[in-house]
Amino acid sequence: MSQAIPEMVARQLGEMFVASPHGEWIRVRTPFWYPDGDVIDVFVRQEDRTFTVTDLGEALGWLRLQSLSDRRSPKQEKLIQDVGLTLGIELFRGQILLRCDSPSELSAAVHRVGQAALRISDLWFTTRTRTVESMTDEVADLLIEREIPFERSVRLAGRSGREWTVDFQTRTTNKSALVFVLATGSRAAARQLTEHVVAGWHDLSHLRVSQQGQRFVSLIDDTSDVWSDADFRLVESISELERWSQSSEFVERLRAA
Repeated sequence: MSQAIPEMVARQLGEMFVASPHGEWIRVRTPFWYPDGDVIDVFVRQEDRTFTVTDLGEALGWLRLQSLSDRRSPKQEKLIQDVGLTLGIELFRGQILLRCDSPSELSAAVHRVGQAALRISDLWFTTRTRTVESMTDEVADLLIEREIPFERSVRLAGRSGREWTVDFQTRTTNKSALVFVLATGSRAAARQLTEHVVAGWHDLSHLRVSQQGQRFVSLIDDTSDVWSDADFRLVESISELERWSQSSEFVERLRAA
């Protein structure tokens, strides 16, 4: 009966869902994507009259790889359970699972498991936000300790008309500086964050050449081994590159002319 599953998927879900054999399962490629661009797959198997639909643990596995910790936070655990309740799916041994007893219910089951995988992977954004907030708090504490005046989350208009939120604006006797903080626990997010900051500096370039020109500083949390040499070269091509592992030097250079 498993041979009929691809036909049912094609008939019920259309061309955006593609089913093909995958060992003892039928793999269904969905139109959903993980935040790093990988396609979300759902797997189907029929035993007697019951269809089992699962992600084979890929969503929670993906989420684990994005974190520096092997354990999920209580907030993430709560949100994962909420996803299960909202979509009516079961979480068992790291897998998203759903059973259905009728071929007519298969399309809805595949869609719900795919949606659950998508929502669980989106919890990565809560981890990323927490990482950045924690890092900027540490930077703020350092600036206070070294008595460098600053403002946080400064909104500035770029040449394109887009508004950018720069993490810090500092002011010393010699010169003012704008500081973007780059912090993440994910290799996949590191390049996206790098490109975002480089785009911001390009759009804000008029602030560096004005009469009261400001320094552009990119502060990278290099204590996380997620950055490539290309990431460092990109930010260094348009701003002053600073490393959090050398925070004392970062502060001294802020004071410099």
